[in-house]
Amino acid sequence: MTLPRTPSFRLDGRRALVTGASSGIGLACAAALAEAGAHVVCAARSADRLKAAVEDIVGQGGDAEALPMDMADLDDLTAKLKAQAPFDIAVNSAGLARHGPALETRPEDYDAVMAVNLRAAYFLSAGVARGLIAAKKPGSIIHISSQMAHVGGIDRAVYCAAKHGLEGMVKAMAIEWGPHKIRINTICPTFIRTPLTESTFANPERVKWIEEKIKLGRTGEVEDIMGAVTYLASDASALVTGTSLMIDGGWTAD
Repeated sequence: MTLPRTPSFRLDGRRALVTGASSGIGLACAAALAEAGAHVVCAARSADRLKAAVEDIVGQGGDAEALPMDMADLDDLTAKLKAQAPFDIAVNSAGLARHGPALETRPEDYDAVMAVNLRAAYFLSAGVARGLIAAKKPGSIIHISSQMAHVGGIDRAVYCAAKHGLEGMVKAMAIEWGPHKIRINTICPTFIRTPLTESTFANPERVKWIEEKIKLGRTGEVEDIMGAVTYLASDASALVTGTSLMIDGGWTAD
């Protein structure tokens, strides 16, 4: 009897773009893909932090390079993508949060969050897919979304609006690009301890609310995302597209 074999999680010979790669979840994703054998192009606004991140990945035996890029600047984003060879994998971890009561949301806060969390995600996806289609290559596009893309949250009306929009965008793009063998999915974490969530974890009332909602009894660490991004980038998820991988400790199980 010939037993079936598990599809490989290895990414040798593949080019991966990771945005928001200078810290937090983005850096963890870049490290995970490099560990699996991919050549990782690390993108972020902060050139200094990006350089340090790439040096750390290379120092651990990974293959990585830096690409300073402002996701909120569509001209810069488009130009940088056009100048690159097609990416087999793209992980969008760039994100922005400006939390507060909905009645106090300023138009400039709304625009800033939407510009990074939804508009940039849209045109990054389109740019990567365009390159893959032109090269007649399959690919995997992964967006770091949020559990807040599936529920509501205190003081998070703008953030939830952007992330709910991201989920709808991904489903539509999965339908459109499926015939080209381009997969697109989201990873939806609960609260992960990163520089982006420092203000939340500094608020005892918010921490109590978080701990009450997470059924596994702990908040997340960036390591909790690394296996998921490798799975979605690899052949192990070859039939997975247009969906969300929840890493929320059971938050949305209610």
